[in-house]
Amino acid sequence: MLYKIHHKTIYNYNQPVLLQPHTLRLRPRSNGWQQLLNFSLKVDPEPMGMSPVIDVDGNGLTQLWFNEPMESLNITIDAQVETYINNPFQYVLEPWAAHLPIDYPRSLFIQLQPYLYPYNGSFHPIIIELAQQILHQVEGNCLQFLSRLNEQIYQNCQQIFRETGNPWQPSITWQRQQGSCRDSTVLFMEVCRVVGLATRFVSGYQEGDRHQEQRDLHAWADVYLPGGGWRGYDPTHGLAVADQHITLAASSLPQNAAPVAGQITPIKPILTTDKPLESKMEVHLLIDRKS
Repeated sequence: MLYKIHHKTIYNYNQPVLLQPHTLRLRPRSNGWQQLLNFSLKVDPEPMGMSPVIDVDGNGLTQLWFNEPMESLNITIDAQVETYINNPFQYVLEPWAAHLPIDYPRSLFIQLQPYLYPYNGSFHPIIIELAQQILHQVEGNCLQFLSRLNEQIYQNCQQIFRETGNPWQPSITWQRQQGSCRDSTVLFMEVCRVVGLATRFVSGYQEGDRHQEQRDLHAWADVYLPGGGWRGYDPTHGLAVADQHITLAASSLPQNAAPVAGQITPIKPILTTDKPLESKMEVHLLIDRKS
């Protein structure tokens, strides 16, 4: 698949602000799954400085810093990306990883530690129960576990749109039976981690319905499968990730894959009689697939 992407994010503030250094994770990755052919980034007002960075997860970041007050910030990217993997199951799982729990070699287990840690420091009993139910249903089969979990979240959790905010706690998403794509993703990750499957949070684009009016960034999960490496699962759509998903960034922590991160401060101290500092965000996204 060959995609052209136009993505514009606009932040408007109700008073002049100073922007602290900002981090952008809006540059699509280049690897065996996808290749970035063209990329441009425009920021208005123009920052005082801009620096490319590769973070600890291998994501391509852009650091921005500013020195002038502003009342809006416009970030526009244009990219052309080619995706390659149309069969997400084209790999041979290591025999010792076919059934759960996986007995990792010590060196690999040490490397995967950040991807096995609970989202909030400990696993909620509701999430443990869900994991154990599915594990019992599939008799410990690793790939069947992932497919069943993916399908169960897709069938039971209504998708809602939450423009901003951190992912909900996984137990909240499962109890409410609804959530945004990032909420469903963290729920999927947490259930996997209960049974010892390493997962990471991925942000990016998904083709979806080409005629839908409202588009935004998407989130899904990668699972590390010995013999297959990182393999994506999209519980929002009940899909195994293939060539209709385009990765921007991935990390063990959702906040480390956020497309835009940074603090803002008002020009003057806020008095009790002043209006509180507010910001509004608009997103305009076009994804055009070329034959």
